[in-house]
Amino acid sequence: MIYVSSAISCTMTSSQSSAYPKEVVDPHHHFIDTATTSFQAFLRSAAGGDVSCLPEDYARDVIEPLSKLGIKFYGSVHVEAMPDSGTEEVAWVEKMSAAGRCTYVKAFVASCDLSDENVDDELQKLTKSSPKLRGIRWIVDCVGKFQGGKTATHVATLRHDGIDYLKSPKFERGLALLEKYNLSFDLQCAPIQLVESAAALFAKHPNLKVCIDHLGKPRTILGDDLLEDGTSINPNVIPNENELEVWRKGMKAMAANKNVYVKLSMMGYAIPGWFRTEERQTVLKSLVREVIDMFGAERCMCAWNWHVNGAVSDADGLSKVGPDAVELLEIFMWFFEGYDQEQREKLFSGTAKEFYRLE
Repeated sequence: MIYVSSAISCTMTSSQSSAYPKEVVDPHHHFIDTATTSFQAFLRSAAGGDVSCLPEDYARDVIEPLSKLGIKFYGSVHVEAMPDSGTEEVAWVEKMSAAGRCTYVKAFVASCDLSDENVDDELQKLTKSSPKLRGIRWIVDCVGKFQGGKTATHVATLRHDGIDYLKSPKFERGLALLEKYNLSFDLQCAPIQLVESAAALFAKHPNLKVCIDHLGKPRTILGDDLLEDGTSINPNVIPNENELEVWRKGMKAMAANKNVYVKLSMMGYAIPGWFRTEERQTVLKSLVREVIDMFGAERCMCAWNWHVNGAVSDADGLSKVGPDAVELLEIFMWFFEGYDQEQREKLFSGTAKEFYRLE
């Protein structure tokens, strides 16, 4: 199969269509409503205005289209979206679930600043806030100053002036507490951090389950989506080998730690605009398969990262195009050509179930 997009069509054979996974777990999505919540002030500031993605939006955009293909939607994992209070965010989603709006949310990855002096107290509050709490995320992407998004430093680190938490003894102290509460850690960082600190840090905590978010976040390995004129598609298909080498070294070091898993998600951060051309899709396919080769299907999981729309979910602002939920499913099916049914089921549901203890 060659998947070609431009708002584009995808041609799949009947045998490929029948190979759809029996069920899907989405281990990474976000609910947002900055206009009405009291705990999303930082997120609203970072977004430059109000943004929204509510349970009904997610059901319409992700669950219903996948279900129409005959796929069982087993459930999802709600991942923190930079809230001012992790406990308030969990309580908000639980309230919506109790009202019947998102009973499909089976687990939470909550926000908690693990470097905080009162981290133990905060973790206690979080564990009491929901029996579905499975993990913690504190975004740590940092390669220096944020510089308005021009670097791989994430806007989230502006909460504490761009500190590289992975080198902080206070952060490690909090990280070590996660085992006490039977919680995992979602790691979102830049590739250079995988090399310089993450691999060694998590090797020191072999009983702590860790999931690397978003492929380990290689950044724009083929350059920007569009050329400087703002309308012409960037034709480059030759990867930035320096960026890839740093990423590859870090991911291999992380893969050596058997407690570390990976989410196959937000691929447009690695290749903005991959959705536009067959050639860029082919480069992305090789990148994803390289990750699976490193970690094995039993430590990789497909994730939709859904919030706002397909472009935002896919590229985090680096492109104005991206796949919808079904298009992403079908591109995954193409990526996984040659994998057996057991491997595909792990990638679409089994690994996520095991990692987040959904059964």
